[in-house]
Amino acid sequence: MKRPYSYLMENLEESIRLEVKTDPDAVREQALWCGVKPGMRVLDAGCGPGKTSSILYEMIQPGGELLGVDYSEKRIEYARKHYGRLSGIDFNTHDLRDPLNGCGLFDLIWVRFVLEYDILESPEIVKNLTACLKPEGCLCLMDLDYNCLNHWELPAGMEEIIVRIMAKLEKHYGFDAYSGRKLYSYLYDLGYRNIEMDMIAHHLIYGKVREADVFNWTKKVEVAGAKMKNIFEKYPGGHEGFMGDFKRFFHDPRRFTYTPMILCKGMKPLDAK
Repeated sequence: MKRPYSYLMENLEESIRLEVKTDPDAVREQALWCGVKPGMRVLDAGCGPGKTSSILYEMIQPGGELLGVDYSEKRIEYARKHYGRLSGIDFNTHDLRDPLNGCGLFDLIWVRFVLEYDILESPEIVKNLTACLKPEGCLCLMDLDYNCLNHWELPAGMEEIIVRIMAKLEKHYGFDAYSGRKLYSYLYDLGYRNIEMDMIAHHLIYGKVREADVFNWTKKVEVAGAKMKNIFEKYPGGHEGFMGDFKRFFHDPRRFTYTPMILCKGMKPLDAK
């Protein structure tokens, strides 16, 4: 039975957070690795507010088409307003846990930072996407591993809280901190050919921190922590005290934070459904 959808990071500023944290140069580099090129028909599965979709759209010109889908009507409305005015790009609301009917077949499907929010449904999502990929088309899965857990040097009390938060997010919101390491198995189990892998640093933060990283990380901790304030009952100052300590830690130039990103691509076999 499909669980009710409850997006972990839902908040009034989520479209802005996704916009701010998206690095266009990183997206282009990853897209080149995936094989994005002019003339392709591309699906951006879990497109959010559309910034990444707009970059992919530029890369498939001339002659390319792009469809971005996301479960959030707010994000799709934002994407249409800011990026949906050009010929050959469109955005639709869709829950990826359901089959994509009536959208045709794609040369390449891009799935970036999506499966980490669906620990139970990820294999089914990949199956649904496979069904709308052309034979010998390319499915590109990209996600983080050991997500939000790599900080040095956190005080013991803060580290314990973060570990407990991540465990509860998995149990109650389906968040998968270890999504990246599972991507290969999803393609392997479906018989994909020519599977390739890569691993890069998505976060590599040391010394003076960028304001974009401060906003992204503070918002993540703020939103996640607000969903389980009882965790902070024994922490000095409660939830507000923890947030203050985390902000001070993140602004400390001695701090080191990193998150590995795993990239996986494969070719759909000719006999796959």
